[in-house]
Amino acid sequence: MKTKTEFTILERAIATVQGFEGVYKTLQQNITLRGQSQSTLHNYTRQISLVSLHFNRLPELVTEQELNEYLANLAISAKSPSRSAFKHAVYGLRYYFKVMGDTKRAIKLPSIKKDAKLPVILNRSELRALFAAPKLLKHRVLLTLIYSAGLRSQELINLKIADIDFERKTIHIRRSKYNKDRIVPLSDNMAIGLHKYLQAEHPLVWLFNGQAPGSHYAAKGIAWVMRQALKKTGISKEVSIHSLRHSYATHLLEDGLNIVTVKELLGHAYVDTTMIYLHIAQCPLIQAHSPLDTLYPKATNKQ
Repeated sequence: MKTKTEFTILERAIATVQGFEGVYKTLQQNITLRGQSQSTLHNYTRQISLVSLHFNRLPELVTEQELNEYLANLAISAKSPSRSAFKHAVYGLRYYFKVMGDTKRAIKLPSIKKDAKLPVILNRSELRALFAAPKLLKHRVLLTLIYSAGLRSQELINLKIADIDFERKTIHIRRSKYNKDRIVPLSDNMAIGLHKYLQAEHPLVWLFNGQAPGSHYAAKGIAWVMRQALKKTGISKEVSIHSLRHSYATHLLEDGLNIVTVKELLGHAYVDTTMIYLHIAQCPLIQAHSPLDTLYPKATNKQ
């Protein structure tokens, strides 16, 4: 769900930048035809709105030099040490120019180097401490569920009570990233916690209700719960709510699950994305041997 501030950015661009309303409709139609999610539309239009408001004209009317200066300022901004603002702006502009048929300008935009850093995960002791930290049952269940099913924040937000099948022990994640559904196992321990939570909180439609009637929980709220829990545990690692998903994938590999199955459980489009966890997982080493010895494990030395 878009926040009031984000609505204001888009509305300001429509109201003040000539031709922006038509651009927004074009982007909206293109994303709908491609079957992409509304969050994709929101992310791209927000970036285009910011660029258009900065120059008070559409991106195609901004010179290449002006655009490069704008992006350079984002890249070196002290407020964005991870360069996330810069990266999002480049992604948004690249998509925009492609939709508008200006492939040359899309190609000329700065390239984004993939972050070579490995994800930071929490070990099992840290996770137990984290899940015990929140005072409210709702917050304890929320954090535990993200880890137990490897959920993205948006996936947790969009979960409905009906998506939890206690009998079949499954969780149905709908229209996630890449507009795909997937089903993941429901932990027996998680089922116990969810039953307690449902009996105590009585949510109506969404598994986790927001403050407004009929609304679901907000992404900022999830991040706040994580930050508060971390403060109580004294964990010094630089982790976020997404680190629970990283920990889920790593621990599954350490438990012996094959990487293709982990890929499907995470909802990754390509196994290459999942393979990064192989660099973190402490998988038991298997001594080099001949497969003949496992074919006949009880073979003797008799001739």
